[in-house]
Amino acid sequence: MILNNLDAVFVDVDDFCQTFLPVWEKHLISFGLKQRNTPFRLSVS
Repeated sequence: MILNNLDAVFVDVDDFCQTFLPVWEKHLISFGLKQRNTPFRLSVS
């Protein structure tokens, strides 16, 4: 049961990141604050 709750939390965080990050990056680009995204980093979620 706890694992199901953990899975649900992960899915919620992942969904949030999938929605929020593109909008945030557009915001940073519009203000000239975007930094290089290095390919060796782990995903945010």
